[in-house]
Amino acid sequence: MAQPEDNLLKKITAHAKEYGFIFPSSEIYDGLGAAYDYGQNGVELKNKIKNYWWKAMVQMHENIVGIDASIFMHPATWKASGHVDAFNDPLIDNKDSKKRYRADVLVEDYLAKLEAKIEKEVAKAEKRFGADFDQAQFLSTNPNVLRNQTKIDEISHRLGSSLEKGDLADVKALIEELEIADPVSGSKSWTEVRQFNLMFSTEMGSLAEGANTIYLRPETAQGIFVNYLNVQKSGRMKLPFGIAQIGKAFRNEIIARQFIFRMREFEQMEMQFFVKPGEELEWYEHWKAQRMAWHKSLGLGDDHYRFHDHINLAHYANAATDIQFQFPMGFKELEGIHSRTDFDLKAHEEHSGKKLRFFDHHTNESYVPYVVETSIGLDRMFLAVLSSAYQEETLEDGSVRTVLKLPPALAPYEVAILPLLKKDGLPEKAKEILAELQFQFNCQYDDKDAIGKRYRRQDAIGTPFCVTIDHESLNDGMVTIRDRDDLSQERVSIQSIQSKIAEKTAIESLLRKL
Repeated sequence: MAQPEDNLLKKITAHAKEYGFIFPSSEIYDGLGAAYDYGQNGVELKNKIKNYWWKAMVQMHENIVGIDASIFMHPATWKASGHVDAFNDPLIDNKDSKKRYRADVLVEDYLAKLEAKIEKEVAKAEKRFGADFDQAQFLSTNPNVLRNQTKIDEISHRLGSSLEKGDLADVKALIEELEIADPVSGSKSWTEVRQFNLMFSTEMGSLAEGANTIYLRPETAQGIFVNYLNVQKSGRMKLPFGIAQIGKAFRNEIIARQFIFRMREFEQMEMQFFVKPGEELEWYEHWKAQRMAWHKSLGLGDDHYRFHDHINLAHYANAATDIQFQFPMGFKELEGIHSRTDFDLKAHEEHSGKKLRFFDHHTNESYVPYVVETSIGLDRMFLAVLSSAYQEETLEDGSVRTVLKLPPALAPYEVAILPLLKKDGLPEKAKEILAELQFQFNCQYDDKDAIGKRYRRQDAIGTPFCVTIDHESLNDGMVTIRDRDDLSQERVSIQSIQSKIAEKTAIESLLRKL
């Protein structure tokens, strides 16, 4: 059932805590802003998302390998990458509410409202014209849509241009011209826009006076770039080839918000694909298609995704797009695909004095490879899966159940083992079945409360199958398998439980869709 966006995000946040997915960090000490702990069910879901990404990205490609680089890196790494000098957020304060905001996000939220107006016009027209509705023609001819789209394009271009030039005065002027108000107080009295570096710094060394300032990495990509030559030589890799990594990154976000969407400590799943110069845009298109296919294979809804091309490119890129997902708070970035040219490797060559080149035996050339990057936020992916799976259903008897319709291959538990009663030998038989299934599946055993309540608990954590053992099971060797999604119940032999569940929950079922 459809719900207001703010209400839905609040319900998901509360559900995540109640059922052991995500807890506020250090909650007994009143918590720590924008920091969260993954609970017993959350860590299982998170690990399965990682596993699916790793298998699809590394195991299914002969020319992609993985690494796990250190969080601590030599400080010169971040000088070379540009993070020391230019990794900043433009911040603005409201004089009346004393609240601090990212200036670019204020403008982006304004643009999101214009986009919502366009979507509303499309929805009205689609309802009016039905099967005859031509969305492409409508978007290119409707005056209201064209007016709002022109405004979106003009504002986006101006914001991007001002940020690229470092013209913070114009960013403030844009906010004032658009009459953007403080979301809390409604005030339009703003300070100047200032830059704030996002890197966390610390000291390495036993004595403070002899310590060196180092940084917690703000991204995982640089760990791949500085290891490019190590991997290429030790693995005898030939272009094109990729290096993948899953790891923590840290950004001192002043405005961390929207549950786990934006945090100061987060996890990334990245792959840097090294190619011959001149072939990068072809591979860029390839990885755009590959990554969108990966997302859609999960069945969260094809209409929940869209590409959003960057109008103003970063200085190191010659093409960039985001895969946006329709979160409870609207379409937001989930994954970035970027053609980074040879900027990173050349910068590390210059600062380290080491050659980071590839010798092409076919052409007898030595050159710095170009790079195509795919980078996805694991925590955002977790939120995408959780928010799309959360449903409140009214059943035939009028009761309402809250269910997480997670992709079966990602569910924290594939199967719950439920003896009908805690007596008459049923728990013992259930434990026998549990012991056998644990070799292949993550199982949960539950014998507390009435069977209906236990079904509801499993629905709430997204378990796709429940196996119920009753008195007849002791005589005929048959059990009942209940399906989470359609509530169907099937009587099957104990020997066939494994094959029945494996067919629906194996990660292979997702990989074969790619």
